[in-house]
Amino acid sequence: MAQITVHEPDVTLSEPTLVEGLPGVGLVGKITADHLVETFEMTHYATCHCEGLPEIAIYHENDPDITGAVRLYADSERNLLVLQSDVPVSPNAAEEFAGCLTGWILEQDALPIYLSGRPTDPDDDRSTFGVATGEAGTILSAHNIAPPDERGAISGPTGALLYEASRQDVDSLGLIVEASARFPDPAAATTLIETAIEPITGLTVETESLLERDEEIRETRQQLARRMQQAQEESSKAEPVGMYQ
Repeated sequence: MAQITVHEPDVTLSEPTLVEGLPGVGLVGKITADHLVETFEMTHYATCHCEGLPEIAIYHENDPDITGAVRLYADSERNLLVLQSDVPVSPNAAEEFAGCLTGWILEQDALPIYLSGRPTDPDDDRSTFGVATGEAGTILSAHNIAPPDERGAISGPTGALLYEASRQDVDSLGLIVEASARFPDPAAATTLIETAIEPITGLTVETESLLERDEEIRETRQQLARRMQQAQEESSKAEPVGMYQ
């Protein structure tokens, strides 16, 4: 049965912001989500048991307990939720997953922020763009986050989540950052946090350690990145499409 199981019902949230961190291009979503959970020492709040998600046991460093692969973390002080995933979501499961999670988001009256990398060969300057559903476009305008500079498509589970939000007229934001198509890209995640997530949420997020640990992060995420390259259709990404495609 598709559901979100809450483990910490005593955690209090009121119209929280939810930051999604599914694996995708440059692993920008996952790196961002992992960094937020670690930096704010967030509580493991819930586990996603949506249809189609892999039923595998995840173990963690210096911890005998296991968890599910797709989890939600909470910080009541900052009124923040973060979706963290250790696996790519199959395209066959994307529609079911999007419906499952969007239904729960509606129950929480949360504002979801969906993250995606746009494949590029980035230099030091990475651009960030924003799209929106419902009435959330005003949030982008208020923080001077520009819409994409060309026509494109967001694929994978993140695209499914945004499309489901659009279908249900749910307020949501989609943030797109230029990122490496071949390697985990902590610099792109840093750009995403500093240019969009911080101003939208009003939070201050320490990011120096992301750049200082660039090599370590690349190495530890490389195995997942290789799996993503081997199954690119499972990856969330934003990419240009031709006018007549």
